[in-house]
Amino acid sequence: MEYNFKSVEKFFQEKWDFSIRMDSNKKKCYVLEMFPYPSGNIHMGHLRNYAIGDVISRYKRACGFNVFHPIGWDAFGLPAENAARDNKINPAVWTQNNISNMKKQLKSIGLSYNWEHELSTCDHEYYKHEQKFFLSFLKTGLAYRKEAWVNWDPIDQTVLANEQVVNGKGWRSGAIVEKRKLSQWFLKITDFADDLLECIETLKGWPEKVKLMQQQWIGRSEGFIISFDIVGSDKKLEVFTTSPHSLFGASFCAVAPQHPMLQNITNTEVLKYIQDCGESSEKTEKTGVYTGIDVKHPFLDEVLPIYVANFVLMECGTGAIFGCPAHDQRDLDFARKYNLKVTAVIRPNNAEAIEIKDKAYIEDGIMFNSDFLNDLSAEEAKQKIVAKLESKCRKETNYRLHDWGISRQRYWGCPIPIIYCKACGTVPVSEKELPITLPTDVDFTSGNPLKSHSTWKYTNCPKCGNNAERETDTLDTFFESSWYFAAFCSKDKGINKDACDYFLPVDYYIGGIEHAILHLLYSRFFCRALSRCSYLDIKEPFSTLITQGMVCHVTYKDEKGNWLFPQEAKELTKKGEKIEIGKLEKMSKSKKNIVDPSYIIDKYGADTARLFVLSDTPPEKDMRWSDEGMEGNFRYINKLWRMVMQLKPINIKCNNNGVQLKYRKELHKLLNGLTSDLENCQLNCAVAKFREMTNLIASIEPNSGKHVIDEGICILIRVIEPFIPHLAEKLWQEIDGEGMLCDQSWPLADNSLLAQEMVTIAVQVNGKLRTTVDVESNLDAQELKKLAVCAVAQKVDVGKISKIYVVPGRIVNIVM
Repeated sequence: MEYNFKSVEKFFQEKWDFSIRMDSNKKKCYVLEMFPYPSGNIHMGHLRNYAIGDVISRYKRACGFNVFHPIGWDAFGLPAENAARDNKINPAVWTQNNISNMKKQLKSIGLSYNWEHELSTCDHEYYKHEQKFFLSFLKTGLAYRKEAWVNWDPIDQTVLANEQVVNGKGWRSGAIVEKRKLSQWFLKITDFADDLLECIETLKGWPEKVKLMQQQWIGRSEGFIISFDIVGSDKKLEVFTTSPHSLFGASFCAVAPQHPMLQNITNTEVLKYIQDCGESSEKTEKTGVYTGIDVKHPFLDEVLPIYVANFVLMECGTGAIFGCPAHDQRDLDFARKYNLKVTAVIRPNNAEAIEIKDKAYIEDGIMFNSDFLNDLSAEEAKQKIVAKLESKCRKETNYRLHDWGISRQRYWGCPIPIIYCKACGTVPVSEKELPITLPTDVDFTSGNPLKSHSTWKYTNCPKCGNNAERETDTLDTFFESSWYFAAFCSKDKGINKDACDYFLPVDYYIGGIEHAILHLLYSRFFCRALSRCSYLDIKEPFSTLITQGMVCHVTYKDEKGNWLFPQEAKELTKKGEKIEIGKLEKMSKSKKNIVDPSYIIDKYGADTARLFVLSDTPPEKDMRWSDEGMEGNFRYINKLWRMVMQLKPINIKCNNNGVQLKYRKELHKLLNGLTSDLENCQLNCAVAKFREMTNLIASIEPNSGKHVIDEGICILIRVIEPFIPHLAEKLWQEIDGEGMLCDQSWPLADNSLLAQEMVTIAVQVNGKLRTTVDVESNLDAQELKKLAVCAVAQKVDVGKISKIYVVPGRIVNIVM
């Protein structure tokens, strides 16, 4: 009666085969978890991410879909290069060793991957295709090179895209980022800014918070360019603004430290300030220095001082702003700091005036202190002042989004296929010469190893044959991850258009919320860019996006304040030492509040580990680690094993007489609800239902309900398979099930047992249909509200729900 999970899991992991081919007779379902960086070891976040994807894959397969569920490795990047430097090993060797180790770990979880489609982005058979893409982008004008102010990470010694700077610091190193002017390669993502923005509304399966983050990052704003005459000069300062009507409240102008008007400035204080801004892009405090230059106010007989300020960005608008302190908090803080005038020009509708102290007035209102704009609404004033400015003002659309800088001054990345010739200039490498591969004899002691390599960078010009040099920058590693989902579709690691037409878009994409801007935005852009170059016929790569929450654990410190691993804390507690228990935080190596999945799998089995990360928390929410929870799931698996072994043999000739009808109704009600939960990716709710199903079966008296027990066991074994597949396969074998369980169809609830008890409810959000749920016709209104919220939790921010209205038997409308 003892369940030997180790032998069972090993047996089925070796027996399963989830290979796939295109099949026009079957509807496809592409399930993809964001592929891992091969660090060498999986963590609990990996386990949760992949378990979620595996449940969806196995369920859809049981429903008759041709399920595509590939896996690969995001293998280029700084960590490998840094590890190579520290361990005196080639990054390729370090990476391949890590891949081998992680592959064994992933297989030990029992994931239903199509391993025949496995790829690694550092394989030149993969990156030769993106070198070809680069050449196509160059040919169509989507790739270009220019000198530009860029973000420089002084620790990682490389350029970072704007999206890779977090609070003024490098996203990996944490170093304060500097500003440098360098010649860099860019991709013209701004060509698609409007389309990227407008198509967000078509992403019905994406969480609202992710769509909002994308909208805000693209940051389209309709505004105006106003020209200010510079005092004592015939030159002008152009300023972008969305609030021209506040011009009568302007008290200063400010320009970015990189603004062209400062190139010939000699003021030593200004030059020192510009230098300080270049050495750090961290803006903990908004500061500025008066340049000694003024501009004329377009309507008033006064001048406005021009400051150079660290909060004005050259890449935003024109790199210059006018400050209206009374109606912008940033401008007000700046004005108070430098004793600048504060003039209110907008008042509330019910007030004659307004006094500005420490808080700017940013609401709508009526104009005053504004000459010919007085008593107009803000919108009326905007139109009138624009007309009055005439030639000094023009309408313009501005974006926060800027072109993607893809040059990286590192070795472990895809070489950019460009050659520089003194006679011919910038020359693309011929496609027949691809791939341009990395040299293996490299020195990591200083800077970019490619730039200092004695032979690799030297070549001949493809045009004239003279001596020339290769581009020594490599591509940003986000280049690789922006198209890998398309590369998976064929086994040759490139883009097969027919295969992409069949498999794409990805139906379920699962990964962390931290990728809401960088990776997702770049992937959306890549689909458009590759379509323009005739590689693809798709705009949006991901239909449904599931942003799984983090796995969290309390932290521990010893009496000296040193972080402790959970096991260390337990051992010290047993010895009577005092341990400080900290708050619940994301598992991280730095704080040691981690649990090794390999240890858990070895101690409890893969099924227990899978069930734990899927049980109690919706996929999109952070989950709390607990030893008690792991133990509880282990007990459940063993209980289930014992129950089925005790209740054999199986005979499912059921009838609907007496007690069997009662139990069959309950059984099929649970099956119907569990299926609905899986359709809505409410995996924790599905787990709760099959646990309830287990208890139901255990409660039936064998003498009076053996047939329904047998039917229940058959259903239960099938529905647990996506979650705990090893145990399910073994139980299927024990009851003499035909073939492999993973090849069996999903059980359907008997509608005749549900017809009088169930009703389909439309779930609306702000009056728009988002999904439906099947519920009991007499379900309590409060319970119905909970189910409705649960059903749309992936699509809305439940924290912003204001009211929920119920039309009994028909509709639940959630108002945000």
